[in-house]
Amino acid sequence: MKVRTRFAPSPTGYLHLGGARTALFSWAFARHFGGTFVLRIEDTDLERSTPEAVQAIIEGMEWLGLQHDEGPFYQMKRMERYSAVLAEMLAAGSAYHCYSSPEEVEAMREKQRAIGEKPRYDGTWRPEAGKTLPSIPADRKPVIRFKNPLDGEVTWDDVVKGQITIANREMDDLVIARPDGTPTYNFCVAVDDWDMQITHVIRGDDHVNNTPRQINILQALGATLPKYGHVPMILGADGEKLSKRHGAVSVMDYPAQGYLPEAMLNYLSRLGWSHGDDEVFSMEQMCSWFNLDHLSKSPAQFNPEKLAWLNNHYIKLADNSRLAGLVKPAMPDAQFDGAPPLDAVIGLLKERANTTVELANSAMLFYRQPQPDAALLVQHLTDAVRPALQSFVEQCATVAWNKADLSALMKSTLAAHGLKMPQLAMPLRLLVTGQLQTPSIDAVLELFGRDVVVSRILQGI
Repeated sequence: MKVRTRFAPSPTGYLHLGGARTALFSWAFARHFGGTFVLRIEDTDLERSTPEAVQAIIEGMEWLGLQHDEGPFYQMKRMERYSAVLAEMLAAGSAYHCYSSPEEVEAMREKQRAIGEKPRYDGTWRPEAGKTLPSIPADRKPVIRFKNPLDGEVTWDDVVKGQITIANREMDDLVIARPDGTPTYNFCVAVDDWDMQITHVIRGDDHVNNTPRQINILQALGATLPKYGHVPMILGADGEKLSKRHGAVSVMDYPAQGYLPEAMLNYLSRLGWSHGDDEVFSMEQMCSWFNLDHLSKSPAQFNPEKLAWLNNHYIKLADNSRLAGLVKPAMPDAQFDGAPPLDAVIGLLKERANTTVELANSAMLFYRQPQPDAALLVQHLTDAVRPALQSFVEQCATVAWNKADLSALMKSTLAAHGLKMPQLAMPLRLLVTGQLQTPSIDAVLELFGRDVVVSRILQGI
């Protein structure tokens, strides 16, 4: 059996972290077995589905690098197929027309609630041997309902949760087509999984209640059932369901906040799956390791600090020119003419940056005119230090302009004037950069270049 998985989002909003994790697990499982990963857009909710949401989903998948092998398939383009299956089910007696109005159905449910029963469709229009159906109301278009089994159970071995059993009496006859003929969610999913020969369905555990309905429809169609795995939801650090109040929950918020896709993939991988104690790994490694045996039964908690730590790890590994391409758009006020190359600046700064946004903010040190605080200048640019700065500037012309020689020059200047390193380094930082906190001052001076450093010191003293 060749593994075929699918990711089937509804385009009613952005691609959220839970959906991205589902896509990742489905993609990795297919890759592990050399199978096929299918992208399907479940867009039959016409009131809520939007082209913008479709584009957001596709952009999120592309940013993460979760390339699909087939698709995207759109359910709204498969209406002829759904109509054909509905006709077959009506002919076979596994589906029927129901003329109960929405008001009548709600009245049924209210009556059942009043006597403590589970609200459900009461089967008024369900055909049974020897049963006389009501007269068809004039000018009322019917829905189509699936004729759910009245007894027995639906049992499946969930690859995450273990065996799950739901009694058929807990389910009423599901509407599988609306009065206008548009098919409904569970019916379309079942037909799509059948047609696309999906072997494994990995999805969030909010779909557990849909599964027995889909299994019954697939069995009525004589289809082979896929294996199902329902992954627990992602919770916020407070233990509540992840939501907007926990910060960014759209995948495409994260590149804007300075996260790298490899960090996000690595992080999502560990939300509900593990490979021993491994925390940092590539997607090639994950695909070689990934199976369904180590998916957790417990909800995962989203930890922004851990994501930031991973992002810092991948920033340190990333090519400087690639980072420069990500950082530069976040520096609209930067003055690049005559300034150090951005990739060289990034090479100096990236060790301490958790995001590319932080990296952009730090890099501005090199791309704006310094404006040191007057009170700080009074504090650090003392009469005892000025002669040392003058000597340092004069000798700048005589040394090779690299970190090692600049460090040696600073040490010899300190020795000649009887100063300690902070007494020279702090005013140098203020005069050249405008601030007291910088990376190693010799590395900073090297990047600025001899002419800029000499000019700024002379202007300040």
